Amino acid sequence: MASILVLLIILGSTAWYLRTHMYPHYHGEKIPIDAKKKAILADKVDFYKRLRGKDRRNFEYRVMRFLSGCKITGVSTDVTEEDRVLVAASAIIPVFGFEEWDYSNLNEVLLYPDTFNPDFETNGKDRNISGMVGWGFMNGTMTLSKPSLHLGFSNKTSKENVGIHEFVHLIDKMDGATDGVPDVLIRHPQAIPWLKMMKEEIHKIAEDDSDIRPYGATNQAEFYSVASEYFFKRPRLFKKKHPQLYKAMTIIFKQNPAEPQKEKGPGVSESDN
Repeated sequence: MASILVLLIILGSTAWYLRTHMYPHYHGEKIPIDAKKKAILADKVDFYKRLRGKDRRNFEYRVMRFLSGCKITGVSTDVTEEDRVLVAASAIIPVFGFEEWDYSNLNEVLLYPDTFNPDFETNGKDRNISGMVGWGFMNGTMTLSKPSLHLGFSNKTSKENVGIHEFVHLIDKMDGATDGVPDVLIRHPQAIPWLKMMKEEIHKIAEDDSDIRPYGATNQAEFYSVASEYFFKRPRLFKKKHPQLYKAMTIIFKQNPAEPQKEKGPGVSESDN
């Protein structure tokens, strides 16, 4: 009898861990979006513009849900409503295919007035960092350059978005290893072909035979985040240039951003992506 009780306790603890760490969920009420935030999304976020009907409303609710649970703090800079909305949009875009996702490993986003160095200094040399997911004493914190965050949404022709990049790192980190294979999204049968595709494309980048930016060849974790930026920001181009990678990422993220929404409503033209 005692052994059965111990087993039940272990199973219960395992189930709790999976719910709260591997598959985080949110069960709060839906918070309506206000007109100002909605206008910012409609003006700045192409991903939102491509959505229709209930998907667009769901994105709005999830932006509000994120903002209600995550502190956004300016370091030597003010935080505007637009800053907050763009951080939230960056968070929701990669997990939009997971209905009740919640970032259980994030408490605060710090916004810096410029790019920074490894010591988080915004003056002097080596200020080449635009975003970072915290480790150690900074665990639970993300740091973003405010100008870089905005540039990721305003520059329509680039394949870069530092907000999406860092939130994909955060997703990757949830299984304890930032390695380009997030266990929370990728099941074991998918992992082997995904690893093979990553290694092949990293080799192509290193040989200057890919339009994925060179930083993606740094390691598997950076490839995953860099490719994700491209996948979400320029989905039709990504699908055209990298059809197999695109197909794999639609499975990983449970999204197909290159396909136009069916419901009526304003959206972006095909040339935008």
